[in-house]
Amino acid sequence: MVSQGMLLLQNFSAKGRIVTKWYLSGTTAVAALLSASAALADITPEEIWQNWQDLSAGYGQTMTAASAERDGDTLVVTDLSIVQDQDDAVVDITIAEVLFADNGDGTVNITMSDSYVMKVEVPATPGIEGATASAFTIAVDQPGMLTTVSGTTAETTYAVEAPTVGIKLESVEVAGLEPADVAFEATLSTVLGTYLVAGPADDKRIDVDFGTETFAMSVQAKDPETQNDLQMIGTIADLAVSYGVDLGGLSLVGVNFSEALKAGTAISGGFTHGAFDFVIDVTDVAGPSKIAATATGGGVNLSMDASGVDYSVDGTGTTVTMSGPEIPFPEFKLSYQEIAMNLSMPLLASPDLRDFAILTRIVDLSVSDELWGMLDPAGNLPHDPATLVVDAKGKVVLTTDLLDEAAMAALGEGAPGEFHALDVTELRAKVAGAELTGAGAFTFDNTDLVTFDGMPTPTGKLDLKLVGGNVLLDKLVAMGLVTEDDANGARLMISMFANPGATPDELTSTLEFKDKGFYANGQRLQ
Repeated sequence: MVSQGMLLLQNFSAKGRIVTKWYLSGTTAVAALLSASAALADITPEEIWQNWQDLSAGYGQTMTAASAERDGDTLVVTDLSIVQDQDDAVVDITIAEVLFADNGDGTVNITMSDSYVMKVEVPATPGIEGATASAFTIAVDQPGMLTTVSGTTAETTYAVEAPTVGIKLESVEVAGLEPADVAFEATLSTVLGTYLVAGPADDKRIDVDFGTETFAMSVQAKDPETQNDLQMIGTIADLAVSYGVDLGGLSLVGVNFSEALKAGTAISGGFTHGAFDFVIDVTDVAGPSKIAATATGGGVNLSMDASGVDYSVDGTGTTVTMSGPEIPFPEFKLSYQEIAMNLSMPLLASPDLRDFAILTRIVDLSVSDELWGMLDPAGNLPHDPATLVVDAKGKVVLTTDLLDEAAMAALGEGAPGEFHALDVTELRAKVAGAELTGAGAFTFDNTDLVTFDGMPTPTGKLDLKLVGGNVLLDKLVAMGLVTEDDANGARLMISMFANPGATPDELTSTLEFKDKGFYANGQRLQ
């Protein structure tokens, strides 16, 4: 169906930046059109068709059809056109036929043409030298797709199923250039999805979930001038995509997003995946290059509302292998067992203390022995996997809406808020046999910006422990990467900030801010 094609293109198109622009005003709008509730408890084809048109207008789209006429129990809509024009960029979808079949039990089956065409026209980006206008034609095939509409007027469910969905880039045109030799195809197998729509006509809440057993794609591109060639193939298992939109009674057309969040607009979305496998081959004048990547799972999630934004990424069992003329050995390999990143923070100004959190977690990062051979040919260093963890949270007061471009620009070099507390719950860095760990907490006095040269005065402490540091320093000297004088200077500096630990190569240190001063292991340094 239309929303499936738009959503898939938003996530997987090689021109993702173009389609992403339509996430709220295009993709979500079309999904809403395909999941509009009716005015009565028993949904009729005419009511669904009318809601499509009403919601299309609310999203700033233009929807037209050559005809919409009853044929027995079925409303037949022919030559359906949906056009979205935003900032001179245009998306135009044309569907030959859409059938709304009344099942006689208050439900409606929606089917449509097995394929349709989407045209995208993007103007040159102002202010960017060399930017050009471009146009794309994309074909979507969806044989056997069926949507069954059920539920009540207050909560309507749309169940979608399709054996396969195919997406193909038919043509690419760039102003002033010869037609590009580019091919893109994607196929989804065993597609199942659900659209849930709730709320009155002027304040819809839309939740979408769909999944596919296998997503497969291929890309081929050749530069007609240089004959440089690119080929990419990939598969993803158990792909699941979800998103939700609550407009808070607003239309997003021409609305300041900061004001929309204040009025109740909320969005959420993300995807998870199982094992994936991608291979990219590039051939240019320097020779062939290859990148291969595999992983066992991962995902991305984003939510945004008046309380703030929460963005997270995670992945497991990832390996990336690269080879090419610019790599000084046959093959470079990088792998990690786990990666996780999270950012949670407020977006709107408020006099209240608001929570924020930030996480970076990379576990068991390894690189190929060939790279270690360049850095450490004598094998002085342990080649154990590296780990980095920074997990912190705190409290801030925002004085300016971060999404208000004019207000942010007016700040100049000023800060958009005040930093009040920081809690470092975990700090861990492990590499080449040495490991640094730590934890601590601080509060900040924003009425005193003098003591620490414009920084709010902190109070609190950070406890640190370093294991294996002296051995690592000795090995760096033996490798010639650090001079003996520099190593001695480093040891002298460390002795000022650290105390011996429980083991021979263990150091501990407490860095503390108190009484408007800075202390290391009880010794005042400022």
